[in-house]
Amino acid sequence: MEELHKPVLLSEVLEVLQPRPGESYMDLTAGYAGHASEVLDVTQNYKESVLVDRDINAIRVLEEKFSGMGIRIVKADFYNAVLQEIECGNAFDMILMDFGVSSPQLDRAERGFSFAKDGPLDMRMDQSQELSAEVVVNHYNERHLAEILEKYGEEKPGFARLIAREIVHGRPWRSTAQLGEALKRYGRGGKIHPATRTFQAIRIAVNDELGLIEKTLKLLPKALKPGGRVAAITFHSLEDRLVKDWLKEASAYGEESELRVLTKKPVTAENEELFINPRARSAKLRAAVKL
Repeated sequence: MEELHKPVLLSEVLEVLQPRPGESYMDLTAGYAGHASEVLDVTQNYKESVLVDRDINAIRVLEEKFSGMGIRIVKADFYNAVLQEIECGNAFDMILMDFGVSSPQLDRAERGFSFAKDGPLDMRMDQSQELSAEVVVNHYNERHLAEILEKYGEEKPGFARLIAREIVHGRPWRSTAQLGEALKRYGRGGKIHPATRTFQAIRIAVNDELGLIEKTLKLLPKALKPGGRVAAITFHSLEDRLVKDWLKEASAYGEESELRVLTKKPVTAENEELFINPRARSAKLRAAVKL
């Protein structure tokens, strides 16, 4: 099968998870099985492992790739997936979360994630949900939009209000390219396209990304076996701050702690990987083991 998505920090993930034959594995953002395939090649434990994604396109690829192997493939967001496993009394030797947007989501114009490719204002990771980017940009009021841009795009309040006003006054917006082009005039120099933070903020709001991450992190110790390892890959400071603060809190009580941190500093991509896969440049890996 053609490689649809290059997994970031693959060797680093394997190093911190240390998969062993017979161990169980849960991938909460399995995508196109870039990480999962390598882990499962080692463990060979398909029947006690679970692959989760909320994108139906990824689910279809996973079902085809692992057909007949007995592995459970679950279409859900990672919070509800973990909650379900805990309620069923299941725990795992390894859990991985890769919070990045997959290459097919970015590269396929019809998914509406990128202003570089003209497509509908969609951005839904789960295409069955009602809330889309079109709803946000064409129906949210100026104040709500400014709050989203400030909170999720990390824009300064005054600039967030300026962009929000531009979005409201320019309605209706029909496509990603149209919105991206309109925001060009707000460029402030540098390599980052002026629309980058706006699109990030809208995407996070559409998919409730930070809310789901925060709720899921609190559950993870219950979903790990003693000695189980958990790893998280983040792609911007908002995600990384949530993971960092969670690990700090969960490991702060000495022998009474739930977790021991395995990565004193976030692990980042080596130059060799960055050359092959530039999207890894902002990736940070943090990991811990359950005590």
